[in-house]
Amino acid sequence: MKKTILSAFAALLLAVPAAQAQKVNKDALLAKISKSDADIADAKKNAKAATWLNRGKAFYEAAAEPTKSLFLGMEATMLKLAVGDPKSTGTAELNGTPFETWVYPYFTVYIKDGKVVTWKQTQWIREDAPEKAIEAYNKAYELDPKVAPKVKEGLKQISDFCSQAGNTGLDAGDYVSASDSYSTAYAAQSSPAYGEADPALLYYAGYLRTVDGANNPQSFELGADYLNRAIERGYADEEGNIYYYLFHCYYGQKDKDREYIMKAKDALLKGMEKFPKNSRILEGLMQLYTSEEGVGDPADLVTMIDNSLAENPKNVDLWFGRGRIFYALKNPDESIVSFQKVVELQPDLFEGNYFLGVFYTIKAENLLTEINAKQYSSQAAYEEDLKAVNAIYMEAIPWFEKAHELNKTDVNTLDFLKSICFRLRDENADMNQKYETYNTLFKQVQAQ
Repeated sequence: MKKTILSAFAALLLAVPAAQAQKVNKDALLAKISKSDADIADAKKNAKAATWLNRGKAFYEAAAEPTKSLFLGMEATMLKLAVGDPKSTGTAELNGTPFETWVYPYFTVYIKDGKVVTWKQTQWIREDAPEKAIEAYNKAYELDPKVAPKVKEGLKQISDFCSQAGNTGLDAGDYVSASDSYSTAYAAQSSPAYGEADPALLYYAGYLRTVDGANNPQSFELGADYLNRAIERGYADEEGNIYYYLFHCYYGQKDKDREYIMKAKDALLKGMEKFPKNSRILEGLMQLYTSEEGVGDPADLVTMIDNSLAENPKNVDLWFGRGRIFYALKNPDESIVSFQKVVELQPDLFEGNYFLGVFYTIKAENLLTEINAKQYSSQAAYEEDLKAVNAIYMEAIPWFEKAHELNKTDVNTLDFLKSICFRLRDENADMNQKYETYNTLFKQVQAQ
């Protein structure tokens, strides 16, 4: 019986004709806003929280109406049923990926494999509708705190709408629009009636302004403001990249005033203090210390981290960061010392074992470059030095093997192992067999 009912419903659904075109009653929505304008111009009505609640709702509807039927991942067939036939179709690329495009009066939808991936809104009822709705809801709460639950509900609708607009803008590569949407979502949550606002929204807004700054330097100033506000509210992403993006926002303004270079440095130093393992932060510091006069001696970074290690010698992240700094300073010996401490403290850390193998390899290759540049008086002297190089390569193998044991599918580890074992195939009877094994595994993983 159930199957019959479902089959009948499916047939009925298919029988319903799709709407012929997207229908948005713009005049009716604007009429509601005009009525609200008249209401707040009336002194008596202006003093009532209900007037402002209605105004918030009117502006929210104006904001949400054009895209209210859209959601990410919806089937293209459902899109036609919900919105109607597009005005036109075509193809376009977003971030290097080709999409089918369906163009509607208020937005363009990007479709991949029969599903909605993202969209760009191209027309608005009122472009300032979200901000106007927030203003209205805040006024309602100011007039009567007892309406807080209704105000919060309305603000949540605005925040959810703007967050979705941020997500679609990000996917569509419209970074400025996405940043503005996340910022507005945060503003909606910042009302006293809402509760605690999510600072991650400021982080997303700041990150996108940082990205846009490469093409539009004016975005750096706004990006720094968003990121600083997120940090002030206790936010940091898991890896600490917020400090790296803040560095770029300040550094991108260095032509205004040298003060911004020092602000960029301070942002990175704070980031390194909290996230010493973050390679981006370390690379940013090395960039500053080596390319800008008066910032400081790169060796100062070692002093800073060694001072921290004196107080906390079992901090794996600090040892990790120390090793990366010495790598940037082209000192593999100290990098090895640092990463030996990393694996001593955390033997089963893949990155520790992998990088220890890498730094032994770098040390061997540096020495190989030196001996190849020398003039030798005898073949025996050359072979003696070459033997020392191969001994260093040999020291890298156990660390790479441990890394492989911890992560069987890491192609870079296998690449190092098969290359080093091939090099040492005449030095050790086992090396040729190891080369065959790791070369086979390398090809298998690479093919996956």
